[in-house]
Amino acid sequence: MSRTSYLAKNIGLLTISQFGTKLLSFFLLPLYTSILTTADYGTFDLFSTTVSLLIPVLTLGISSGVLRYAMEKDCDKAEVFSFGLKYFFISSLIVLALVILNYVFGFNAIIKQQSVLVFLLFVSTNLNGIVSSFTRGLENIKAIAIAGVFCTLVTALLNIVFLIPLHMGLTGYLLAHILGSFFQISFLFFATRLWKYISFKKGSPDLKKNMLSYSKPLVANDISWWVNNVSDRYIVTWLCGISENGIYSVGYKIPSALTMLQNIFAQAWTLSAIKDFGSEDSARYFSKMYALYNFAMTAVCSVLITTTRFFAHILYAKDFFEAWNYVPFLLISVVFGALSGYVGAIFGAAKDTKVFAYSSVAGAATNIVLNIVLVWRFGVMGAAIATSVSYCVIWILRMVRVRNYVALKINLLRDVVCYAVLVLQAALLLRFKDSCFLYLAEAGLLAVIVVMNFNILKILYKKSIRKIIKNQDRVSSEDKK
Repeated sequence: MSRTSYLAKNIGLLTISQFGTKLLSFFLLPLYTSILTTADYGTFDLFSTTVSLLIPVLTLGISSGVLRYAMEKDCDKAEVFSFGLKYFFISSLIVLALVILNYVFGFNAIIKQQSVLVFLLFVSTNLNGIVSSFTRGLENIKAIAIAGVFCTLVTALLNIVFLIPLHMGLTGYLLAHILGSFFQISFLFFATRLWKYISFKKGSPDLKKNMLSYSKPLVANDISWWVNNVSDRYIVTWLCGISENGIYSVGYKIPSALTMLQNIFAQAWTLSAIKDFGSEDSARYFSKMYALYNFAMTAVCSVLITTTRFFAHILYAKDFFEAWNYVPFLLISVVFGALSGYVGAIFGAAKDTKVFAYSSVAGAATNIVLNIVLVWRFGVMGAAIATSVSYCVIWILRMVRVRNYVALKINLLRDVVCYAVLVLQAALLLRFKDSCFLYLAEAGLLAVIVVMNFNILKILYKKSIRKIIKNQDRVSSEDKK
């Protein structure tokens, strides 16, 4: 299978999974925002973001090592998976102890009220990450795709049952997500026959050392990405209140459509980057894929900025509607995060995880400083702006460093103009009310992005025409036979 076909196949499978997942979540968002209060939504958001911080810290980022070394031909897969499970159990015991201490001494009243569910949320999210990473390392993308769809269906059905007839509120919302994750774990366990990879033998010291050497620098990276993704939630809660955080967190729901595109490509691209790294024409191939990915992200971002208010009327109920104001700059942050992730996959293939750390730490430091200053000065809007700037910083640092491994050829002037267009679109949407003038201007700016990337569209068009002709010739030859 050619590398393009390999990448396309993985993108296709992950698209089926992610599209169904996000589409269902989109349709159910009005239900969630009409039943849960802004405080409930803000509390759940803080629980999930706290768990996402604890996992890389307490497991030393082992899920990334599990993915990378499961793809190594010379590594014992059972040792790789079992080593990951070891750190899962250790981290779970630590969190259990912390939850019990909090329950006894009451350090945090909100967590104390949901002690059992917070612990189960950590366990399910942590184990799901390790199992999913190992399955991807085995290149069983089909199982990942199917599991993602079923997990979403189970979570959605349980949410409907828990929130409507049972009126369980925040407790039901938490429980539905936990049970959905456990369902995905169970599916992958049996679909991939993971019991074959569980070993109680003492593993190779060299493998343990290599996996930890790869994973440890990623802890700083994960913490920094966590800071970029969610530190604004804590600062918004601190300076503006828990209800404002609930509204702000809902603002991420429209950008999640762009995040879906990012996640689909990133998961598939990580596998391709590892496979193709070091090949003779890797620089040309990586440059071409970067240009295509950059155009796709900026174009979709532009469309979503233009249609933000339209989707907000559909998705955001009652007090949540004002969340649309934060969407444009959150969308721009996703673009820079996606491009940073693209380059990051190259560093992962080269096993240089230290660059993840210093670039992400720089972005996180920028995020925290700007969040405090801008949220204090401009309110919640300052958090959205700070997030987009911090991701831009990470992208710049990684683009400079990636030259050590791959000579990426990019049209920097064209790309910067496109990013400036996105910022202008965001400013216009926030400045003017709905009118023909506004949407004509937005459409015109989208056209600028398309024109600036005309050469890329021409390449895509020619390739698609060649593919159609090739398929027609094949069908014709088969008919003659």
